[in-house]
Amino acid sequence: MSDSGNQSCLMGAEDTVSFLVCVFHAWEDWAGLGQLEDYLSVLEYLLWVFTPLAVVFILPFLIVILLYLSILFLHVYKRKNQLREAYCNNLWDGARKTLATLWDGHGAIWHGYEIHGMEKIPDKGPALIVYYHGAIPIDYYYFLANVIIQKGRPCHSVADHFLFKVPGFKLLLEVFSVIHGPQEECVRALRSGHLLGISPGGVREALFSDETYPLLWGKRKGFAQVAIDSQVPVIPMFTQNLREGFRSLGTLRFFRWVYERFRLPIAPVYGGFPVKFRTFLGDPIPYEPNVNAAELAEKMMWFCWLLQNATFRGFAAECEAVVMRVNTSKSEVTFSAGKRWIAPSGFGVQQAVQSLIDQHQQIPGNILRALLERFHTKHKDH
Repeated sequence: MSDSGNQSCLMGAEDTVSFLVCVFHAWEDWAGLGQLEDYLSVLEYLLWVFTPLAVVFILPFLIVILLYLSILFLHVYKRKNQLREAYCNNLWDGARKTLATLWDGHGAIWHGYEIHGMEKIPDKGPALIVYYHGAIPIDYYYFLANVIIQKGRPCHSVADHFLFKVPGFKLLLEVFSVIHGPQEECVRALRSGHLLGISPGGVREALFSDETYPLLWGKRKGFAQVAIDSQVPVIPMFTQNLREGFRSLGTLRFFRWVYERFRLPIAPVYGGFPVKFRTFLGDPIPYEPNVNAAELAEKMMWFCWLLQNATFRGFAAECEAVVMRVNTSKSEVTFSAGKRWIAPSGFGVQQAVQSLIDQHQQIPGNILRALLERFHTKHKDH
């Protein structure tokens, strides 16, 4: 209907109904709804053309999923004798080894998971594993799976209180010996000869750390007191590209306010990208009877860090000397020229983990780069 036709229709409307009909036709012409049937016909045609193409792409994707499920089954079947033996010994041992095999297969398939330094985890006896906490600590799950499979022993873990309030998690936490972290219970587990994993950064580090990998431990030294009371070594751990696999929106001010105000970890997590994961275990920091908790938290394998630290290298060049002796108990290096370099305060377990980050992680992290690392056949330190 033309504009002149609309105007005559409106002028000639004798009642309200006729007027509304004319208004509707005028609005229909103005909005172009008269061609709606033509648009629907075009969409129907496009759907008819592209449906076969969509099917062509979807079917191979389903085949890939089936292949991955087949590979996962083979990971389980490969260890069927170990699983049968485990179930004969103890019901939960068999369940743990079965789940460990599934998680190990998932890590191998989805992230090409590797672990470096597994020989540093003792076959027997206690040790405290201190690790960096990702937005989702899936790397720690893979680590636990490898400990069960390769070492034949479970590793106890410390988790935040809120995890014990999640419906349905109670059995899982009991079977995998997860505790909520009182020092006395941690000491009891270590004195009983178990391994114990703890992340001093905890939920705060999971939510508010980012692709620059800052350690958010604050002034927490409880883990160091646990190591001293138990008289066990501390083993630092870090997983490369962990923040590229999963990231958190906790850096937004609102979510941080909610956590600080109500202790609710509601910051959304996104990702699940199949990036390359490599877990690195540092050299154990031995128990020293004359070191208190604060000092142990500052004590580290700093002599390994020295080789990477620019300040130390500058000091050595200035002395024009070579290292003659390293005294780890006093955090001291003696040069041939007679000068000494003493590690400053803060060179502790936290710096041991930070050293692993500095050595193995490019800062800031990059998702695309981490994805491309899946195609690397040989690991290179950055």
